[in-house]
Amino acid sequence: MKVAVDRDLCTGHGRCYSLAPRVFTDDDDGYGQVTGDGTLPDDLAEDAHSGANSCPEQAISVTVGPVEPRRR
Repeated sequence: MKVAVDRDLCTGHGRCYSLAPRVFTDDDDGYGQVTGDGTLPDDLAEDAHSGANSCPEQAISVTVGPVEPRRR
């Protein structure tokens, strides 16, 4: 599963990291961000969807299924 926060849409309400602190945190400016690189194990799916569904700006995307490995 891959989770991402669109920084251009996020206005910093903080609902995502309040409801799902294992998936989301806030940055130095108070905007939501995903912990780590955004690749999450399936056992955090409920938390990821809870945070995404709570976002009034719909700034969070959750992609379920095979995640392409990062290329360097």
